[in-house]
Amino acid sequence: MNDLDEPKPAQLLDLGTREYGEVWELQRELVGKRQRDEIPDTLVLVEHPHVITLGRGTHKENVLAPGDTPIFEIERGGDVTYHGPGQLVGYPIFLLRQPERDLHLYLRNLEESLIRTVGRFGIAGERKAGWTGVWTAGGARKLASIGVAVRRFVTWHGLALNVAPDLAEFQWIRPCGFAPDVMTSLQRELGTAPPMDEVRQRLVVELVGVLGIAPPIYEPLTS
Repeated sequence: MNDLDEPKPAQLLDLGTREYGEVWELQRELVGKRQRDEIPDTLVLVEHPHVITLGRGTHKENVLAPGDTPIFEIERGGDVTYHGPGQLVGYPIFLLRQPERDLHLYLRNLEESLIRTVGRFGIAGERKAGWTGVWTAGGARKLASIGVAVRRFVTWHGLALNVAPDLAEFQWIRPCGFAPDVMTSLQRELGTAPPMDEVRQRLVVELVGVLGIAPPIYEPLTS
């Protein structure tokens, strides 16, 4: 039996609400430690105060009227996006092992985890051909965004699920080149937002199931 036959151990860092720059630096530290095998695969969960991030594929014309909102140019793929309160952000710091070193498969697995998560709350999430992320039926509105980076086969950056953010904040940008009103949330689709803790727990369960991570290792840690 090789190591791929057994679920991979992992840990959860549940950070509550943290500034984007602080967590960005933490990701860098964790990526280095994971490359040196000093830590297991690690999932960081967090909410950020208002922030705009620009991926490697950003078209600057998609930044409309950010005002004094902090802006970070970062390593992930994709275009401009917004993070803020009410949005659950996940950063998997995972080692892609040899048979798994397929970034497209990894992205599809993140999408599948999100589709299963929103499905548990009664929303039929879907993929939209040609676009990474999770959408409502028929690709009408976008529920979750995904943008990742890989450094020496260790992933970072990740996913953002709109639970109950103020959707008006997306007016600052054209998210991934779309009109701002393409964005939606669990709150908008359901009428009432499920508790963030329930969404957080469900996302961990679905990531565990899709990515093959050993669930007993997941204990909330704070730092």
